[in-house]
Amino acid sequence: MRDTIAAAVREVSRVLLGKDEQIKLALTCLLADGHLLIEDLPGMGKTTLAHALAKVAGLQYQRVQFTSDMLPADIIGVSVFDSAAQGFTFHPGPVFAQVLLADEINRTTPKTQSALLEAMEEQQVTVDSTTHALPEPFFVIATQNPQSQMGTFPLPESQLDRFLMRLSLGYPDAAAERELFKGGDSRRHIADLQTLLTPDSLRDIKSQISAVTTSDSLIAYLQRLVHATRQDNRFSHGLSPRGALALLHAAKAWAYMQGRDFVIPEDLQQVLPSVVTHRVVAAGVGSAGDTLIDELLQSVPVLPS
Repeated sequence: MRDTIAAAVREVSRVLLGKDEQIKLALTCLLADGHLLIEDLPGMGKTTLAHALAKVAGLQYQRVQFTSDMLPADIIGVSVFDSAAQGFTFHPGPVFAQVLLADEINRTTPKTQSALLEAMEEQQVTVDSTTHALPEPFFVIATQNPQSQMGTFPLPESQLDRFLMRLSLGYPDAAAERELFKGGDSRRHIADLQTLLTPDSLRDIKSQISAVTTSDSLIAYLQRLVHATRQDNRFSHGLSPRGALALLHAAKAWAYMQGRDFVIPEDLQQVLPSVVTHRVVAAGVGSAGDTLIDELLQSVPVLPS
């Protein structure tokens, strides 16, 4: 199964050139039962990554373009009176998909953003006091533009915390960009990608990931990292217990993808920036930057002194 995962990474890299690390992290997020936030400029391949990942994983895909006039019902669905049945019938919205791309989520109002909170946390939605279960698996990939751009509504901390990881794709390197120019719009080739996984195989993989072990020394290292975010005065607040558990779950999924059934410190170090940056706040700045997170990793010893 690990060979299949490696093949899935290669398959997605056919349309998202030069971004193997980000593809691996996105797949890690899916396998860890999390949700993914991608923040970058328009045109960097965010939508391509989401669509290609859904195709290779064999999952039903829906894309929603968020706008300032969107309402919660446009996401979760609405109950409509059926005169023939003399009752209300629920018409599900696009949230009822296995992979939901919430494109430019910070272009809509907080009221509509919050419509995803129950779905992301509980894998269900409630309409008119009736609860409706969402498909399994349920994976939200949200994209957002930099907050410096006009017409954006910053995501509240409570919703940011629902995302297991936050990534940025960045500009392609020179070699990847040359290949892009030669091949044209890579999105045209998504339909040609090979489907390598299924919902059932993903369920089996997640079961195996839950059995990945952690040693006492690894847990102690995790605690030192977490406590450092809470004690360092460069952070206005540190990592919560839920954030620490998210870090551990992501590290287990990353370890599994590397062919191991146990977590090592390098696994924590690899996933920590994408799991932690949007959860901890640098004093007087906002979300912690990459430099501050790098300094955190360098300052916390793997073994106790």
